[in-house]
Amino acid sequence: QVQLVESGGGLVQPGGSLRLSCAASGFTFSSATMKWYRHAPGKERDLVASITTADGISMYANSVEGRFTISRDNAANTVYLQMNSLTPEDTAVYYCCLGGSYWGQGTQVTVSS
Repeated sequence: QVQLVESGGGLVQPGGSLRLSCAASGFTFSSATMKWYRHAPGKERDLVASITTADGISMYANSVEGRFTISRDNAANTVYLQMNSLTPEDTAVYYCCLGGSYWGQGTQVTVSS
């Protein structure tokens, strides 16, 4: 069955960086568009970034454009989210998503001094 397991979250100071990973299994990863979402307290779950299959075309939410980078390693069945210049507004649970139907358990990112 499809499994998505996120890791890499934590507590970081404003201006810091984190790299999230999502290890995928149970489907043909190289054929799947992968997405990262985040859910902050009191807000709706928002799409942060997505990356297509072999050509690796990426898109980003306006709020993270220029600070976050999504990438994938098809050999390792893993998608990454490099987050730089973090602000408290980036605090949320970050989720890896396949096709809008399959979700990981999420990883907490807290940006605070």
